[in-house]
Amino acid sequence: MVLRRGLLAAFPALLSGCASWQAPGFHLPRLPPAPPGPYRLGPGDALNLRVFDQAQMSGSYHVDDGGNIDLPLLGLVQAGGLSTDALAKSIASQLQARQLILHPSVAVEIATYRPFYTLGEVTTPGPYPYRPGMTVLTAISIAGGFTYRAETAYVGVTRTIGSKAAQYRAPTTAMVLPGDVITVFERRF
Repeated sequence: MVLRRGLLAAFPALLSGCASWQAPGFHLPRLPPAPPGPYRLGPGDALNLRVFDQAQMSGSYHVDDGGNIDLPLLGLVQAGGLSTDALAKSIASQLQARQLILHPSVAVEIATYRPFYTLGEVTTPGPYPYRPGMTVLTAISIAGGFTYRAETAYVGVTRTIGSKAAQYRAPTTAMVLPGDVITVFERRF
């Protein structure tokens, strides 16, 4: 009888522990929508640059970790945070300001987007090439799918907005951006 009363007294304490439990990553804020406007260049992007009638400047360039590209005649040019159109205008204005080309015509295209990354409970974690229009579920499929221990309702997404990186909670239908780090949490059984 005493044992029974002791168990009954401990039962509410056990239940209160269950009530405060949250799944991993559930405390994270929701992922905000992708910023509107054109794609912004960042470290890891590969670019095709054409300066018409200037073969020595035309070619393939990579945005370095500092957000720059290294161009002949101009040296380091800031590319990070700019759209391809804004970068083309910046290069043209620098060429004209230094009186290197009187009326420069510059075109910039993205050859390869920077990769996205998968971590946690996916079959093959690591970096993967980004493709426009990808969802979190597509990215996880590319990484071999969920493991049997994975929390499949939502994931963590670390995204850099401006110069600040933050981690968010996102459904598998959320859009992926280049450079995102997708963390699949372990499910609590």
